[in-house]
Amino acid sequence: MRWTLKPKPEAKKLEALQKALQVDEVVAALLLQRGIETYEEAKTFFRPSLDDLHDPFLMQDMNKAVARIEAAFANGENILVFGDYDVDGTSSVALMSSYLKTRTANVATYIPDRYEEGYGVSYQGIDFANDNDFSLIIALDCGVKAIDKVAYAKEKGVDFIICDHHRPGENLPEAIAVLDPKREDCKYPYKELCGCGVGFKLIQALASKENKTVEDLTEYLDLVATAIGADIVPITGENRVLAYFGMQVINANPRPGIQAIINQVKKTNLTITDVVFTVAPRINAAGRMKHGNYAVTLLTEMDFDLAEKYAAEIEEFNTDRKDADRRITEEALEQIEEQKEQEGFTSVVYHETWHKGVIGIVASRLIETYYRPTLVFTKSGDKLAASARSVSGFDVYNALEACAEHIEQFGGHKYAAGLTLKEENYEAFKQAFEDVVSKTIDKSLLTPEIKIDRQIDLHQVDDKLMRIMRQFGPFGPGNMTPIFVTENLKDTGYGKCVGEDDKHLRITVTQPKANKMVCIGFGLGNKLHLIEDKKPFKAVYSVDENEWKGNVSLQLKLRDIKQ
Repeated sequence: MRWTLKPKPEAKKLEALQKALQVDEVVAALLLQRGIETYEEAKTFFRPSLDDLHDPFLMQDMNKAVARIEAAFANGENILVFGDYDVDGTSSVALMSSYLKTRTANVATYIPDRYEEGYGVSYQGIDFANDNDFSLIIALDCGVKAIDKVAYAKEKGVDFIICDHHRPGENLPEAIAVLDPKREDCKYPYKELCGCGVGFKLIQALASKENKTVEDLTEYLDLVATAIGADIVPITGENRVLAYFGMQVINANPRPGIQAIINQVKKTNLTITDVVFTVAPRINAAGRMKHGNYAVTLLTEMDFDLAEKYAAEIEEFNTDRKDADRRITEEALEQIEEQKEQEGFTSVVYHETWHKGVIGIVASRLIETYYRPTLVFTKSGDKLAASARSVSGFDVYNALEACAEHIEQFGGHKYAAGLTLKEENYEAFKQAFEDVVSKTIDKSLLTPEIKIDRQIDLHQVDDKLMRIMRQFGPFGPGNMTPIFVTENLKDTGYGKCVGEDDKHLRITVTQPKANKMVCIGFGLGNKLHLIEDKKPFKAVYSVDENEWKGNVSLQLKLRDIKQ
């Protein structure tokens, strides 16, 4: 691990913010590191308000989208809500179809089959719309690059409205409206919405025509918060407001489908991290192992007994997903070992039988062992399909773009992408990808980095700090959990490895003039020798709470330790 201590804020700014907020230096420094420099900015950060959301009509083409949908309502047209099979896509479809059904009965949903149709807008979906008299498709979390498919729909008399958040290509599809804050000509103030976020802005605009405000739409925010967490978009600006209020809905009054999942995992007072690691994988499992329709059915079901039944089915898919994920990861690691690919700058593996639904998860798992840009391929029809994952700081989308001559189709983000190519191009692509990464990556990025907010002493970790830390949430990219480093720590002598295979480390630390503090280090069991015999060490950690038999106490969640 590389430990990187963030630069100290300017002394004048630090002093001014401390004075304005009446907080200690640690809190003021953490705020400045997040770009918060004034009392007003701190108030917005600590007290998110739905009033902070932007006017949806600032988004390019929003007027056109609303006018076309209003016309569909007036004319009794059939509307098909189309979305991708991942969490962002299925949440978007659940959100849009639920809202539209409050305005018209002529609404149906369509999720493409991951294996038969692949990612994004599909010709089969357009044919389905045409065959069943749908004159308008609203595509969510996909479509911004579907130029040929939108043209095909136009020939058949089917209109398109696209709600996407992926980077557009040079040209846009000839849709009625293309809502995407990443359009170069879009002046929308916040660029980092997820697909479900863009969908929410559209229903916000539609609702305004009925003189409804965003307060009337809060019931949809559990879906938006789930999509924000699952799609790993920055939790800053508008996303932070949507996630904050969405988490309130999830914890107080979620829709039956989300409540049914929460009941299965038996957790209360969920954080957005809990949503990412418990709710989202189950929603995702439907599209990975069976069909995304199962997720939409669960998320739109209003009868709780039925929702519980659907959640039980999805739990089975999730169990299958875990088994496949574990087996394929082991096989992929063996392949890397045999090829000694860890000596290069990339990990690229392929097996024709690997389950297409889990190769993205496997790519992330491989990065945990061999920290480098990673691609996992499997056979998909007569082509090969891959999921790409990257390391912090390296844009894998740009790397794929540089290899475009070998690729049939690709799309995605800086850190996660998908692609297909012809089998005969696999070796050439693999070499090209290695060459591009080796020439463009900063070699330091191949060592995982822990970004440390601040160095503090143990006595500064107290209940007051924890209270304020809670208000920093929801956490995620752009607003990560504060990370501290403390030096000159010693174990009290009872440190030990715990958990399966002694993977984890549990110690109680002391420092001069400080109380003892319990620490848990997940995956740090192999570092026990660093703290034995009361040897002094330094630790990087976040401040956490441990609940045991109704008692809540502070603990340090260790990220790494060094002598």
